Amino acid sequence: MPLLSSEIIWSNNKVPISKRFDDPYFSLDDGLAEAQHVFIRASNLPERFGPDFRIAELGFGTGLNFLATWEAWEAARPNGTLTYTSFEAFPMLGKDIARALASFSQLQDRATAFLSQWRTAGGLFDFGNVRLYVVIGDARQTVSRSVAVADAWFLDGFSPAKNPELWEAGLIKAVFAQTKAGGTVTTYSAARAVRDHLETAGFAVRRSDGFGRKRHMIIGQKPLRGPV
Repeated sequence: MPLLSSEIIWSNNKVPISKRFDDPYFSLDDGLAEAQHVFIRASNLPERFGPDFRIAELGFGTGLNFLATWEAWEAARPNGTLTYTSFEAFPMLGKDIARALASFSQLQDRATAFLSQWRTAGGLFDFGNVRLYVVIGDARQTVSRSVAVADAWFLDGFSPAKNPELWEAGLIKAVFAQTKAGGTVTTYSAARAVRDHLETAGFAVRRSDGFGRKRHMIIGQKPLRGPV
């Protein structure tokens, strides 16, 4: 079911905040810089880009992470196709996404192309050598049913304290199963429970410098081979 405009409040008329989770969709300071720090650079992109690279995400939100990744992909000009799969329970209306993205002038061409195809039912959105799949529903069920195996995962749900369902141990295990050997997972969160779930699932985890007011974030990597 799509998220209604009435379920969103706005900070400085620019940053959407979910009433359901009492949390902003991206940094109040600079959402694009946050996406680039936490997800692009922390995943060692675009250096890792190669033919048929796959990214998966928990929490599509406004699509800002996708657009930032698309920008990085086109700047790197790798061969092949970027496939970006995002799992979202409460898709936003196009007009609210457009309002949220309006502040990011460097993304407007891509935002316009994306919004021309956007539908809250999700599915495939084809932009040539960049393909977006948005899977609507509870990620605790949809991730485990997915056939997508990602080179990199972006964990960008609302705060674990306010949206614990998206950080449950079972879901993190499903993320691990859907990650290629040597693949990565990054998140803005530095919560101990998140780190513990990632380590229990099998990721090698470390803390790194967070963005803006956040002191730390988490980076994980799936081992190239299992235990001997």
